Amino acid sequence: MSSPAQPLAASLVQSVDWLAIAPPTIAAVVALAVLVADLFVAEHRKALLGWTSVVGLAAATLMLLPLLDGDRSTFCLTGDAAVCSYTADRFTLVIQFLVLGGALLAALLSVTALKDARKALPEGEYWFLLLSSAAGAALLPASRDLATLIVALEVASLPAFALVGLKYGDRKSSEAALKFFLSSVTATAVSLMGISFLYASTGTLYLTQVADRIQGVDGQLHTLADTGVVLTLVGFAFKTAAVPFHFWVPDTYVGAPLPIAAYLSVIGKAVGFSGLILVTVVALPSYADVWGPALAALAALTMTVGNVGALRQQATRAYSAVRLLAWSSVGQAGYLLVPIAAAAYSGDAEKSIGSTVAYALMYGAVNLGAFAVAALVGRTKSLNRVADYRGLYASSPLSALLLAFFLLCLAGLPPGVIGLFAKVTVFSAAVDAGLGWLAVVMAVNVVIALFYYLQWTALLFRAAPEGEAAKHRVPAPLTAAIALTGVLGIALSGAPQLILRFTDTGLF
Repeated sequence: MSSPAQPLAASLVQSVDWLAIAPPTIAAVVALAVLVADLFVAEHRKALLGWTSVVGLAAATLMLLPLLDGDRSTFCLTGDAAVCSYTADRFTLVIQFLVLGGALLAALLSVTALKDARKALPEGEYWFLLLSSAAGAALLPASRDLATLIVALEVASLPAFALVGLKYGDRKSSEAALKFFLSSVTATAVSLMGISFLYASTGTLYLTQVADRIQGVDGQLHTLADTGVVLTLVGFAFKTAAVPFHFWVPDTYVGAPLPIAAYLSVIGKAVGFSGLILVTVVALPSYADVWGPALAALAALTMTVGNVGALRQQATRAYSAVRLLAWSSVGQAGYLLVPIAAAAYSGDAEKSIGSTVAYALMYGAVNLGAFAVAALVGRTKSLNRVADYRGLYASSPLSALLLAFFLLCLAGLPPGVIGLFAKVTVFSAAVDAGLGWLAVVMAVNVVIALFYYLQWTALLFRAAPEGEAAKHRVPAPLTAAIALTGVLGIALSGAPQLILRFTDTGLF
């Protein structure tokens, strides 16, 4: 009896490609190490936990380099080595670079924020949650089955709820966490319902197998499959903060510690959009006639509502700088949706997806830079109003110049060449796919955005209110975060062709 069982057992044993899974694994291991170390590290040495986290995220990012030589897959079906749960292809590596690099910059901002908070934020829990979320976010773009996709999405999201509401005794923070939690849980419930319908109608969770089998679904199950597709798309639309599922964004960004708002604005979006790309373009290409028009409409609505919301922010209102960046991020989400929608109509879906990836890289670098300067100003101006940035050039010339550069990149104006280049790439993706009306809507929104970006930029160089031009010291971690984003943005503006390398995503 034992001899037939042994070959069967042997066939179920899989070898693990540890190099392929190294980036998210390192982040997860360091998270556990920091949590345990917190029990033994003396209170006056808690800063070591932060620097350990920074080093861990840097190591996870560097582990992407050995993976550049070719695609690697692991956790594959024993009968079909081409069907795997984890794939480290070009698309995966680019998104993992954005996620881990963004988390590293958020960690640098957090080192200063935790010191300034004076024990209002528990350090051990903070670093554990941030690293855990980064590990889930790095796992998601490599996921090639729906179960792993949802698990990665929740591992990225659940710690983020806690991070938003972690500040002791802060009612604003608690309310923000509750809004974020309720909206995200709703999205997850809807996604899980959709995925269960897809599994019931196709009998598989692997994305490539879903793409093959959903085309030949039996007539009795066709309605179930259609409903599954719609529910799955609605769930991921929540995660991307697309309108009308964006209502949690402004209050969450204001209530969260500023480094976490920066983290959510970039890493949260990267997670939502990479998941949306995998579900639509890889798993459901045969339903392009359903998700294409839906995403095009969502893109137009999202960019319009986001930019109008940013335009309506009053410079003297409390936290108006963070609110403006929050509404701006909603508008930018609309631009990111355009090429995904275009992939449904284009003969070259890979090029369209590459446009989204390229835009996400530009947006990630400059938006984190803008938040870094906002964190600097917030150290002396706790209300962080747009009006507080008046005369920043007089007190901190380099910070003012870099913020002006970041805002011009987001607006798509020189010398922010990389912002202009990214917008032209997205615009051309819409035109090439025959979505002329969407390109027109995007052009109108770019003009709307110019007004509030330029208005904020001009404020930096105006005369400061009397007695408010005193210089303040910039902590080293904050300096490093601002410098890194500045160097990256300037380098890409000097050589925007580097972004073209990421238009070949390797997804197909």
